[in-house]
Amino acid sequence: MGKYLAHRVFFLLVSFAVALLVIFVLLRLLPGDPANALLPADASPEQIAAARAKVGSDLPLVHQLAAWFTGVFRGDFGESYISGIPVAPEVFSRLGVTIPLTLISFALSALLASVIGFIAAYKNGRWYAAVLTAFTQIGIAIPIFWVGIIFVRIFALGLRILPSGGWPAEGWRNTGAALRALVLPGATIVFMMSATLARYIRASVLNVLDSGYIRTSRSLGFSQVSSFILHGIRNAYVPVIAILGIELSSTLLGAVVVENIFSLPGLGSMLTKAIAQHDYPSIQGILLTTTFLVLVIGFIADVIQRLLDPRLRRPRSGA
Repeated sequence: MGKYLAHRVFFLLVSFAVALLVIFVLLRLLPGDPANALLPADASPEQIAAARAKVGSDLPLVHQLAAWFTGVFRGDFGESYISGIPVAPEVFSRLGVTIPLTLISFALSALLASVIGFIAAYKNGRWYAAVLTAFTQIGIAIPIFWVGIIFVRIFALGLRILPSGGWPAEGWRNTGAALRALVLPGATIVFMMSATLARYIRASVLNVLDSGYIRTSRSLGFSQVSSFILHGIRNAYVPVIAILGIELSSTLLGAVVVENIFSLPGLGSMLTKAIAQHDYPSIQGILLTTTFLVLVIGFIADVIQRLLDPRLRRPRSGA
């Protein structure tokens, strides 16, 4: 297991370095110069030269890349071209909104999807199982921003029981208001993520319920539910773990989108503003942070899957 962890950590670091390179190169392929964010429309050649020197775009790309790599591994993402403040503290402060929204939404999605997926598989062929399956299909088909708008129309404008958006000025110091502000965004993500995840869980549970060891357990006098709990639940969730990692990554990226709908001061609003202002350091910092989180999620999912499934720990034939 130690050798596997060392290999996966090495692969994680290499993937992160490649992601750094890809983010840097793709942003530099965009038309225009990063210094344009600091210049008026009628800028003189002297102003252009000064702006390019300030942002470092007058240096060769190799020097720019080396400076950014060095800064990233020191925890320095550079300074915003617009505000002049360091990007890293701003990104980390906004994670205080994005991460709780992501984790709460994912936990509720996984719980709801497990219930829906198990019932739809266990009662396969019943009318309510068909209704649950239809719900998952609808949830996958509807755009996430449209779900958010509907929730705002019903619960904020119609029933007036929840805020339509925004964030308390005190932040998490006003815990009640902060949690209320996350209800509708979280419900939007849960609606979408649970529908997708429930389909995978249903398929996995159906596969396990039809397996030989479950039939053997039933022949020994155990009920189907008892057989599944004692012998099947672990096998059912081994393939689902990988999907959970993907869905957690999707939840994180979905949270970035949903934050714009509900005017939350997370990474989503910061990214939208940075793109509109061509603020390269802020864009790079946000993309770097989300990419790193996605890579870490994949790493954790692989490790958990290996711990649950002993077949993955066996040496391969001929190795």
